[in-house]
Amino acid sequence: MARTQLYQTHLDLGGRMVEFAGWELPVQYPAGPTAEHHAVRNAAGLFDISHMGQIEVQGPDTLDFLQLVQVRDLSRLATHQAAYSLLLYADGGIVDDIFVYHLTDRWLIVVNAANRSKDFAWLQAQSLDFDVTLHDRSDETAMLALQGPRAAAILQTLVTDNLDDMPARTARHVTLTGTEVLIGRTGYTGEDGFELYLPATAAQTIWNCLLDAGRPFGLLPCGLAARDSLRFEACMPLYGHEITADINPLEARLGWTIAWDKEFIGRNALLKTKLEQPTRLLVGFEMVDRAVPREHYPIAVAGQIVGHVTTGMKSPTLDRFLGLGYVPREHAAVGTSLEIIVRGQPKAARIVKRPFYTPRTK
Repeated sequence: MARTQLYQTHLDLGGRMVEFAGWELPVQYPAGPTAEHHAVRNAAGLFDISHMGQIEVQGPDTLDFLQLVQVRDLSRLATHQAAYSLLLYADGGIVDDIFVYHLTDRWLIVVNAANRSKDFAWLQAQSLDFDVTLHDRSDETAMLALQGPRAAAILQTLVTDNLDDMPARTARHVTLTGTEVLIGRTGYTGEDGFELYLPATAAQTIWNCLLDAGRPFGLLPCGLAARDSLRFEACMPLYGHEITADINPLEARLGWTIAWDKEFIGRNALLKTKLEQPTRLLVGFEMVDRAVPREHYPIAVAGQIVGHVTTGMKSPTLDRFLGLGYVPREHAAVGTSLEIIVRGQPKAARIVKRPFYTPRTK
């Protein structure tokens, strides 16, 4: 398994290491995932997300290339702005969900760790008719996420730039412990916060600096378990769960990302789905009976299996048993009664409005 530059640091902090997408990463620290979750909701948390991939694109045809390979209209993205987007196959299935940054001299695409090699190969295959150069910077780049309502105050103690005037989904370069760091006001937790891109060689120094600066604010180091529960409450999709190559953006309720007035790979297939309407939709549900709706559990309507749970757990913030899953469109309305089959036994649930937790980004 691969390890980030902070592997030994996580061990020293008491991190319990597990395999994730081919990486050995901390799932939790001694405080536990619930405490880490609440720290992010109420103060701040620090995550090592260096396993994610970073791909740079440069060259005269960069904008034309990016317009083709992803669904957003990036011609509207000013320098130092960022956008959530999707890479699609020709049939409309999702290659990956990504973040795209428009930087001064290049564009940066951030991809999921499990898809890094696949995404890079797919992008290279699409680039043959364009004057562009792609660089996989993942091995030389560390990535940290500082998330929570106190995140800006913590980071402000370490940088001279005024962070109050930095809107959400923008980026800028700052100097942190003598190192140039790209910070993006983005995140995957439903809270205000920053993702930091820095040389891998500086990862330990900057991690320790952020931890030291954050302790008076209530910051905790956080692992994969808290990251999953935080994104789940905000109903942010996870590749391999809510989105896959067999699921299209309209089924996943990600149609808001799509710029229909431009060409992109997968557009014709999605237009067909849009006109005919998707046959299934992602829904959020709450358990009526007391039970944990775990991933892959069947979803039934009136005794008939109609779908499956993609993610489910007890929400630490809301103290309710909640889940996400796919059901036929005709059964997807808020208020619809469902049964979740838990170890062979049907447990009552009902569809509720998403997101479960309203994101509090700046």
